[in-house]
Amino acid sequence: MPIVGHGVDIIETSRIRAMVEEHGKRFLDRCYTPAEQEYCARNPRRYYEHLAGRFAAKEAVLKVLGTGWRGGIMWTDIEVLSEPSGQPVIRLTGETLRIASRLGVNRWLLSISHIETHAMASAIGIRDEL
Repeated sequence: MPIVGHGVDIIETSRIRAMVEEHGKRFLDRCYTPAEQEYCARNPRRYYEHLAGRFAAKEAVLKVLGTGWRGGIMWTDIEVLSEPSGQPVIRLTGETLRIASRLGVNRWLLSISHIETHAMASAIGIRDEL
């Protein structure tokens, strides 16, 4: 189970709130898939915490891939979904999927934590022998 990379990110929830208040649906559609938006809207009291957690997870994934937001990568190329148990999972598409495949990443471990003021995420990309 070789680890290809580990990424960690932390963000202030107020930054995400400010972006939503300033740019509204345009920001949400640019950064989050419809499924992510629907998940975050399920709990209005913790809405911004959930958005911030997913934002941090996307940043953590890019740190694993070593790319940053360049080379045609879009925010929605990284989708953070949840299993019925609540465990977060990553689904890649587009350029992020191509980069992960080239690096041999075929499994992800993801952890997201958030409180009212901050959210953080840790992502580990793994190359499992098939």
